[in-house]
Amino acid sequence: MKSVPKLIRRYLGILLLSCILLLILNFILFASLAANQAPNVHPWKTAEETAEALRQTNEGGLFLPDPIALELKASNVWAVLIDNETRQVLWQTDNLPESIPLSYTLSDIASLTRGYIDGYPTFTGASEHGLVVLGYPKDSFWKHMWPSWDYYLIARLPWTILCVLAVNLALIFLIYITANSKLLKSIKPIVNGIRNLSSGEPVTVKEKGLLSELALNINKTSEILQSQHAQLRRKETARANWIAGVSHDIRTPLSMVMGYAGQLTEDTHLTDEERQKAVIIVKQSERIRNLINDLNLASKLEYNMQPIHPKKENIIAIVRQVVVDFMNMDMDDRHPIIWETEDTLTYCPVNADRDLIRRAVSNLIWNSISHNEQGCHIFVNLAAQNGSCIIMTADDGVGASDEQIEKLNKAPHYMVCDENIREQRHGLGLLIVKQIAAAHGGSAVIEHGSHGGFCVKIELPMQE
Repeated sequence: MKSVPKLIRRYLGILLLSCILLLILNFILFASLAANQAPNVHPWKTAEETAEALRQTNEGGLFLPDPIALELKASNVWAVLIDNETRQVLWQTDNLPESIPLSYTLSDIASLTRGYIDGYPTFTGASEHGLVVLGYPKDSFWKHMWPSWDYYLIARLPWTILCVLAVNLALIFLIYITANSKLLKSIKPIVNGIRNLSSGEPVTVKEKGLLSELALNINKTSEILQSQHAQLRRKETARANWIAGVSHDIRTPLSMVMGYAGQLTEDTHLTDEERQKAVIIVKQSERIRNLINDLNLASKLEYNMQPIHPKKENIIAIVRQVVVDFMNMDMDDRHPIIWETEDTLTYCPVNADRDLIRRAVSNLIWNSISHNEQGCHIFVNLAAQNGSCIIMTADDGVGASDEQIEKLNKAPHYMVCDENIREQRHGLGLLIVKQIAAAHGGSAVIEHGSHGGFCVKIELPMQE
């Protein structure tokens, strides 16, 4: 199943992106903090500058030039100079606190160098006159009193950082997978259930886990769909059985009507007008019989109840035989059929049911005859194009409007109704043509003909 791995990859991508963004953010914060703390090296530099700036007066005393003195005063920093030999204070600033001693031992000097004097953080600088000590305000700096780092720890620091980073990433990934494992387990049956819903299969998803409510809704939807499918199948079965039953029940009385009407057409005791009425009864009875046969065939094709026996056939020979049969029936020459197929095209193999193909072509020719009682020319053309055999019938009769053609091509049922119920309507015969073409893996398209009338094009795949 492609959807679940895709979802997992998406979650992992989000996780990795989050980790990368988190690392970048931490680096930016660390750099910002480091930049803000960079001035912390300034006290040591200031102490060195102060030590170098001390000058001796002509009287033998010491003084600090104004620029440095003003900088120390502005920062509220006091300063003393401790003599190297006597370890006594030789010089001091005016703001020296009273708690600061004026003499120091070696231990005091070692302590203040790395720490504090009376809570004041101190920084030292070497001078030719002794040791300069600067004392900054309390709580202004935090000094490490006992810094000691293992050499190999510092040497392996980059590798240690990478290992710690890898462990952190692995730990984050483990926590993420553990936290989402239940969700991923719940997603898979949900995805399978939705996929089975689209295929019409019954679905039962276990209603547990984080997505139990969604699973419940999928199960309810499946029950509704299965109920609807069952009802639809019952309706379709009832419809097919009703059509088959009506067709069977009508055939016997219709045969009697046709038989008696046929006898009346030959009865010499009837007047010409009465015999003409009998002829009309026979023709309309034949139309009813053909309509029943077409309706029954359309119903069987729609529900896949019509047995199809396809085999490799020369479609040109089948269509030519149908055309010849209609030519022989056209005694009054009111509907002449013109064979427009090229003489060089003699073979077009199609895997087809001969009887159904004959029925489709016959329906198309009858369609032109039925809708053009005043007469018309019927044109039949066959062609082989792009691996398909194309059968096209057209006429130069009354044709059909754009709206009718659109309905015939798109209507799901066979009737295209109009107000004139006496006239033969397009529809059932053409529906059968479409169904037969579809049963053979082809298609049928209704359009305006090049001769000004009606045209139907059947396209069937050729058999190699």
